[in-house]
Amino acid sequence: MSAHTYRTIEVAVPGGDLHVGVWDPVAPQTAQVLLVHGVTSSHLAWPFVVEELPGIRAIAPDLRGRGCSNEVSGAAGLAAHADDLAAVLDDLGIESIPVVGHSMGAFVSVVFAHRHPSRVESLLLIDGGLPLDVPAGMDADAVAAYVLGPTAARLSMRFASIDDYLEFWRPHPAFAHAWSPELESYFAYDLVEDGSGMLRPATSYATMVDDTVDMNTGTSLPEALADLRHPTALITVPRGLQNEEPGLYAPEYLQGVLAAYPRIQHTRLDDLNHYTIVMSEPGARVVGEAVRQLVAHRHPVG
Repeated sequence: MSAHTYRTIEVAVPGGDLHVGVWDPVAPQTAQVLLVHGVTSSHLAWPFVVEELPGIRAIAPDLRGRGCSNEVSGAAGLAAHADDLAAVLDDLGIESIPVVGHSMGAFVSVVFAHRHPSRVESLLLIDGGLPLDVPAGMDADAVAAYVLGPTAARLSMRFASIDDYLEFWRPHPAFAHAWSPELESYFAYDLVEDGSGMLRPATSYATMVDDTVDMNTGTSLPEALADLRHPTALITVPRGLQNEEPGLYAPEYLQGVLAAYPRIQHTRLDDLNHYTIVMSEPGARVVGEAVRQLVAHRHPVG
């Protein structure tokens, strides 16, 4: 039996309604946490982690341009996503909360803490949130291709059915040895009609490019990191989006970056990749333990 009941809500933000997943604990609620997904993901990236959080309410939006928030209009970018998170907390009557971000969600979380410091109690960054090692001088499409590779190209593809999309993902290097029913639900949720009888990933290519460029060359992140004041933990993994080594953060590169932020508590895992750190049982056990530590000193709710 699940430790939570699941529901969704719609939250008004500039340009439309943000779709938000809420997992309410079956056991008495002791804390709550805000979960922020990655650049082409959705709130359904989090069920593995949520199962590791008995007694904790988990709140996870589909960021604008993703999932069932894919029709929210207007510019994206880290600042817009951060302000949307504040709107989610306003709607739920939450003053402040620990925040967990994965991949691009970690970058959004850092900027959220900068733009709305009183709303964030602490940060857990999962394989993201610190500058990536991206060569200077690239145009927007080149930045997206360099950071995301085939993940970016997939957004321009079309599929005849959900089964076709699942077959596209099933042999993917990141998931070939970690396939699960939860992943099937996650990928099926990602598809929307393209208007011609075919299906496409919910995230638009243009939105993904705008966010990726802002994440790597915009001013919001460096300004936020320069002012980082919240307790912050970072988990990185040795394999990237294609299960390749050394992952998003090569150890020697990350060592140099972390030197500028000595207050960040960093853990480097020995296994797992950029996806399985949250979307597999082994990864969720690690993240769940880190989240439980994050909320351990909060007062009981209500």
